[in-house]
Amino acid sequence: MGRIKTSFVKHVGRDIFEKHADEFTNDFNKNKGVIKKYAYFVSKRMKNIVIGYITAMKKQQQKAS
Repeated sequence: MGRIKTSFVKHVGRDIFEKHADEFTNDFNKNKGVIKKYAYFVSKRMKNIVIGYITAMKKQQQKAS
């Protein structure tokens, strides 16, 4: 079981993912480079949590396909 994500992480993650889903991959480190184009985070920890959430959504999307 994973950690529970806050509503902020889910809201921001879904917004970015819906707009740019084709650019994200299953690789966390590649997604770090992609998200720099679309969002700025003051906190490194919050950025990493959002990127992890987006990576998980991408994995779920590919598993469903």
